[in-house]
Amino acid sequence: MEEFEEAWARARAGGGESETDAAASALAASGATWEKTAEKTATTVIGEAEARGWHVRDLIRMASRELDPRHERLAHTMQKGKAPFLTPFAQAEKLDRFSAATTFVELLRLYAALPRITPLAPAPQGPPPSKMLARIRALLAKAESTGFPEEAEALSAKAQHLMTRHSIDEALLTAAAHGTGTGPGARRIGVDRPYEGAKALLLDAVAAANRCESVWSADFGFSTVVGYGTDLEAVELLYTSLLVQADHALHRGTSRSRNFRESFLIGYAGRIRERLAAATEQATAETAAPADLLPVLAAREVDVRDATRRMFPTTTTSRLKGRDAEGWRHGEAAADRARF
Repeated sequence: MEEFEEAWARARAGGGESETDAAASALAASGATWEKTAEKTATTVIGEAEARGWHVRDLIRMASRELDPRHERLAHTMQKGKAPFLTPFAQAEKLDRFSAATTFVELLRLYAALPRITPLAPAPQGPPPSKMLARIRALLAKAESTGFPEEAEALSAKAQHLMTRHSIDEALLTAAAHGTGTGPGARRIGVDRPYEGAKALLLDAVAAANRCESVWSADFGFSTVVGYGTDLEAVELLYTSLLVQADHALHRGTSRSRNFRESFLIGYAGRIRERLAAATEQATAETAAPADLLPVLAAREVDVRDATRRMFPTTTTSRLKGRDAEGWRHGEAAADRARF
């Protein structure tokens, strides 16, 4: 174990391929103790990363973003934090001990190099997942997969209606029991390559429509969305669904150029923002008992804005401009056809 610890220290300190190979060799040669040695080192490195604001879900996403699928699979295998994980991983991947140990050392080097990020406050303890959310997920899944536009439109409209009602009902119930409630929470949502900027715009549009705020961390491929629990759930569900629909529309597009595709997604995000804002306004106006509802929603918006400013006291605003007019038009047309 001591030999590996010394080799790992050199690899972690910024060493290159030879230091990584030396650490992997020492780990692979440690015989029956290699699992316990790996567990001890992983526990330390992951614990340090968590203390710098990274959650296990974030670490897995960074493995996918910065390394390769094999590292991501090891990250999933390691997430429980207990040995054995190297031996099952090596067997599943058909790797010798040195190759498995190399993947492990490379993954831990990534984790060890991650900087401090804004920590997420623990999410308020809310009610268990409701049957309503399960129903909304099922409706959106059917809307994405059906080959009949009329059925997709009906399913998606029903999902949006249930989502809006569920959010408003939860806000009113929470306010009745606890005043304005226990405060907003936050979650990180991955924004994957390519065209991350345009996808972050789409996520921001969905967040705004659901009374949340979104801050994009371009260097790490995620946005932090701040809001109340039910609204955060709605944002992730709807963003994922709209992204799937955008991807389907892109594959039917007339061009494969980068400018076309990026412009498509920028135009798509802009039109979705308009549609969602209008839908939210209409749903709120049609809700019964507006005298009870409007002050609650206003208070929540203030809470979300204040929480975002506390978490991110300094932010910058950037603009994305589509360079392909045809791509932009196709994106807006696809947004008009999107179901939600």
